[in-house]
Parts: sequence; C-alpha cells; structure tokens
Amino acid sequence: MKKYFFLMCMATTLVICSCKREDVPAQDEQPEEVPQTRFKSLNYLYQISGEKTVAGIHNREPNKTPAKWTDEITSTTGKVPGLWSGDFLFQADNIDNRQIMIEEALNQWEQGALVNLMWHACNPALEQPCGWDEEGVLSKLTDDQWKELVTDGTPLNTNWKGMMDEVSVYLQYLEDRGVEVLFRPLHEMNQGKFWWGGRPGANGTRKLWQLTHDYMTKTKGLSNLIWVWDLQDFPTLSSDLESYNPGEEYWDVAALDIYDGGGYTQTKYNAMVKVSGGKPIAIGECEKLPTAAQLVAQPKWSFFMGWSELVFRQNTEREINDLHHSPRIITLDEMPGW
Repeated sequence: MKKYFFLMCMATTLVICSCKREDVPAQDEQPEEVPQTRFKSLNYLYQISGEKTVAGIHNREPNKTPAKWTDEITSTTGKVPGLWSGDFLFQADNIDNRQIMIEEALNQWEQGALVNLMWHACNPALEQPCGWDEEGVLSKLTDDQWKELVTDGTPLNTNWKGMMDEVSVYLQYLEDRGVEVLFRPLHEMNQGKFWWGGRPGANGTRKLWQLTHDYMTKTKGLSNLIWVWDLQDFPTLSSDLESYNPGEEYWDVAALDIYDGGGYTQTKYNAMVKVSGGKPIAIGECEKLPTAAQLVAQPKWSFFMGWSELVFRQNTEREINDLHHSPRIITLDEMPGW
C-alpha cells in the first residue's frame, strides 16, 4: 500500500509540474520586440499596432484654412484627432498658400499630433498650376510620355524633378524644425483616374514611386519622410498589392483607402497584413468610419484618416462621437508627445 501511495503521489506531482510548465515560457523564449527606427512617430505606430488606432482627419483645400476639418471633428466630439493631414495641392491659390499649410503642420507636430502630407500633383507634361480636370490632376499621359517621365534626364523627367524641388523646400523647412512627416505622394497607385496611377508592373507607377523616393531622399537629402505606400480597395486588391509594390525598401507604412461599398472586410485586412511584412498598416482615407468593433476584429490598423467633409456626410454625429470616445481610439490628448 505504501508503495502504491508513493507511486500515486509521484504521478500527481508530475502532472502538476507538467501543467505548470505549459504556463511558463521556455527560458530561451523572448517577447516579440517592437522594431526601432530613427523616427519617433513611426516607432509609436509599431508600438500601438494590434492594440489601438490613432484617429485622423484630412484637411482638404483651401490651404489658407489648414485646420478646418480638424476643428470640425474637435467641435463635434470634444476630442482633437491624433493625426492631422494636409496637401501641397495644385491650384494657384493653394500653391501660393503652401507655407500656411506647412506652418499648421509644424503647429500640429508641436502639439503632439502625427503629421500626414499628401500631394495631388499637376501633370508634369502639362501646366502648373492646374485644376481637378482632364487638363490637370485627372489628365493622362501617353505611353511614350510615361516612358519619358521615368527616364532620367529627359524633359518630362526634368519637369517632375523641378516640381519635387518646389515641395522639397517645405519638407526641408519641417525637417529643420524636427518634424517627421508621413509622406503620401502618388496615392491610390492602382487608381487610373489620376495621371500617375493605374499603370501596373515594373515600369509603371511603382517605377515613378521609386524615382520620386530616391530623388527626394538621396538627391534632395530629406531624412524626415516616412513613406506611406497607398492603394485603393478595388476588387483587384490582392493582385494590385503585388503589381504596384515598389519594394519593401521603398516604403515604411502600407495604407489602404476604403471607398468600396464592401467596407472593412476581413479579406482586405488580411491582404494588407500579409503584404506589410510586419510593418504598420493604416486606413489611408475613408468616408465611412470604421466602428470600434471592426477595429477590435482588425487590430493592426495603426491609424485611420477620414476624408474631410465626406466623414460628415457618411456618418451620423453619434457614430463619429462613439468612435472618437472609444477606449480603442487614440486622440491628441492621449498621444505621447514628440
């Protein structure tokens, strides 16, 4: 009996120890490390990925009132968005007022916001300033013109570099003042209505992105740009993420513009997580805001950026408030400061 009792005790002890060992990580197991980059704001996106999402809003033209839609969200919710966005734009008055917009970017950064900058650029084969029409942002390039644009030293290529020189002055101004910029040029690369978009493959839009990236970082020497590679949520998204990808060394954040009536599907989210390779992903633009529940189900969206007036057309005041007051959402009062 004593021998039987001893064996039973030993068996029980082994079971208990075995159960305990399952709860204790192996000594060589290390917690997942958060990547560290040279950018404070990019490190922050890595840090919150999978846990929380920064609320953002775009401030569309005119550039003379570059906080209009940020103020509208603040007035509606009592919460200031944690991400502010502006645009270099293309019309004469907005080009003339770029410095006003840049001063607001500086102001937002100093308050602790993320700064996102877009560039609806004029067609370098046509005139600048331009309009939102077929002679401007919505114009086209012939295949021969496109080849010229992406060939170093040609007249169109030189025109584009001259346009980049113009906006680089403002980006350098921000760099000199310590501002990091989520830079989102050539957005919606798979969107064919813009002169720069809708050209898949190695010599298409992604080559223009590579050229733009290299010119602004290497030739112009800008070191404050966090490159946001952005597509729209067309049904071809899965293949577009391959055919428009300029290469992981050319972007820091992968963003998706949500305008398709299908909304925030798990398929879109999974595709973005897959292509990100562990880098942050974001909702680059949206009219219909995600819900807090959707962000719980899709936790790696590091920020969302509502599109100005469309947010107020496509969402009720209650929906806007519910989202911005959700514990899942980060507004300016919860940002860490830079």
